[in-house]
Amino acid sequence: MNDFPDELHPDTLAIRAGTLRTEFGEHSDAMYLTSSFCVGSAEEAALKFTNQMPGYIYSRFSNPTVTAFEQRLAALEGAERAIATASGMSAILALGMAHLKAGDHVVASSGLFGATIQLFNAYFVKFGVQISYASPTDPAAWAAAIRPNTRLFFLETPSNPLTEVADIAALAEIAHAHGALLAVDNCFCTPILQQPLKLGADLVVHSATKYLDGQGRVLGGAVAGSTALVEPVYLFLRTAGPSLSPFNAWVLLKGMETLPLRMRAHCDNALKLAQWLQAQPQVARVYYPGLPSHPQYALAQRQQRGGGGIVSFEVHGGREAAWRVVDAVQLMSRTANLGDVRTTITHPASTTHGRITPEARAAAGITEGLIRLSVGLEHDEDLIADLRRGLA
Repeated sequence: MNDFPDELHPDTLAIRAGTLRTEFGEHSDAMYLTSSFCVGSAEEAALKFTNQMPGYIYSRFSNPTVTAFEQRLAALEGAERAIATASGMSAILALGMAHLKAGDHVVASSGLFGATIQLFNAYFVKFGVQISYASPTDPAAWAAAIRPNTRLFFLETPSNPLTEVADIAALAEIAHAHGALLAVDNCFCTPILQQPLKLGADLVVHSATKYLDGQGRVLGGAVAGSTALVEPVYLFLRTAGPSLSPFNAWVLLKGMETLPLRMRAHCDNALKLAQWLQAQPQVARVYYPGLPSHPQYALAQRQQRGGGGIVSFEVHGGREAAWRVVDAVQLMSRTANLGDVRTTITHPASTTHGRITPEARAAAGITEGLIRLSVGLEHDEDLIADLRRGLA
């Protein structure tokens, strides 16, 4: 693997970091589709299995293509190490299994992805982990939720789907003062727009399925941070096996080469759509961190390098009106995935957050009239025309 100096620009790291070249001198990243790796002797096998000799053993926990993806993401996040997983949800599972035990307490953001809330409430609690929720925009609420057994703060910023922006530095200070870790899901911003570790977070989680790939092709996830904190995640992955496949890692490496360019374009398009939506009489409210009307606009300006590609808006008329908008568009893809070059549209209350209780949705501010857009890279005028059709 190539080591690069820290001063390289993220645009360069997205292309060059983690590049592996063998004796064949391949210019592009190689794909190692093999389940296992041979050794030269019994002694070499013993040394590798006991971590006394570097090298690859079995692709459940060691594969050159996956390592290249991990090193590229770590370089972009400013992390000592990253570990790849099969999906974003398996990354959160691996983090929890590595750093939590029965009797521990977690303070989580009330503005989390529905599947993350389901993982916490339906599965982590089965193993004796206690969960409390606090508003992502109210650091005092997080401080008040702390118990003697609090071990982890977990949040998304911006949140899904209301794009609430949490003050990472403030929450890191509160967590560390009480001996807890802060983990941040950086899916919406990616390291191009935000680097939580540099703001005080201990661990960063990714659904690489989203912007890191950028074209809706494969699933993947990752956990990044210090070597000391990522090593337990690796040990869980080695044993339990929610691993990233080499093929998916190779696709993600190709996607990350254009990540800086795509994120800037996503931001430009999203801002134009948010500004247009704000002027429409059928729209009650627009949620986008790049708008001065956003409650955390000033914080987003300090903490992020752009507003991101997610725009949510609430229409008058509740679910019936929202579904009419979703059903009327002709260009946008009706799917709950996000981070794609293709714009997607969904109704969170009946899709991404449909499995959580109505009370939990209400607490998170997810109304029946809410629509979430993941703004892609089509021409902005075509996207506006499609939304105009839906709002007509």
